[in-house]
Amino acid sequence: MFKKVGIRMIIVFGLVLLLSACGEKSQEDVLEELQENIQEISGYKANAEMKMNTGQEEQAFSIEVWHKKEDFYRVALSNESAEKESQIILKNEDGVFVLTPELNKSFKFQSEWPENSSQPYLYESLVGDIVEDSEATFTSDDNNYIFKTKTNYQSNSNLPYQEIYIDKQSLAPVLINVLDKDDNTRVTVSFTKFEMNPSFGEKDFDMEENMANARPDDVPASGDVTETAVPVLSPVNTVGAQLNERIEQELENGKRIISTYTGEKNFTLVQEKLDVVPTLSSPKVVEGDIVNLGHTHGVLSEGSLEWDYEGMSFLLASDELTRAELIEVAQSIEVAVEGK
Repeated sequence: MFKKVGIRMIIVFGLVLLLSACGEKSQEDVLEELQENIQEISGYKANAEMKMNTGQEEQAFSIEVWHKKEDFYRVALSNESAEKESQIILKNEDGVFVLTPELNKSFKFQSEWPENSSQPYLYESLVGDIVEDSEATFTSDDNNYIFKTKTNYQSNSNLPYQEIYIDKQSLAPVLINVLDKDDNTRVTVSFTKFEMNPSFGEKDFDMEENMANARPDDVPASGDVTETAVPVLSPVNTVGAQLNERIEQELENGKRIISTYTGEKNFTLVQEKLDVVPTLSSPKVVEGDIVNLGHTHGVLSEGSLEWDYEGMSFLLASDELTRAELIEVAQSIEVAVEGK
């Protein structure tokens, strides 16, 4: 009798181990499935909410991502209060574009984007970061596979890690936490919708079509003058410099503010707002990299960083700030309204 009970217990224990082994996939198994999924799908459409805690106040944005194989991308970024996209990154057969429809403004790059840096809202970028990190850690909960990997931000070493949550059933991204050096979450991307193998229209990735469709209805056209007050913005992070001089210039159709900072490292901030939106022209061809400033995307070149935000254009220039410091100063400007 005892012998029979012993045999039964061994059989039951063996079945438990077998079922357990079958139910839990290894890191290698999941990684292989992710790579196969990336290869098999024709593209995707996704919606996400991004929150950033890299400054004094939390900032929240909505992101819409379209990707069509092989190399077509449309990433639309907007404030939660905005009715239409405030900025669009577009990649098609003609190149990479950063569009600001509100200002009828566009930049064109010959760029390796998005392959040249981590992109927390692009599926293939996340999978690529997992693949590239031989030291990535792997855990799971009831619904998700969880990877912790190194990031690859070319111009920002302050966010070296990320946690990537992947849905067990669909293999779609669910949640991304971008971490600082102390493992504090600084950026969160929460996916609210992820559709694989969607259909796309013929002009979904056309530059002019996207500019026209995303332009707010109340943008003053060329010749229509709408004078508005220009708030003076100042950086919280000045890298040890102090405001030395501020000059306000009245333009024919707007206003320009030039702020000069001197100290440990000198830099100049130029802020400009036009009362008349120029007629849409050909994109400005630039040499530089697209960088994520949180509230917008900027153009980072040697010694300068240029971006648009809430109807204004900004230029941050310095021969002394590093690329990372240019980004840090620019990221701190949005919340630093004088008199706030």
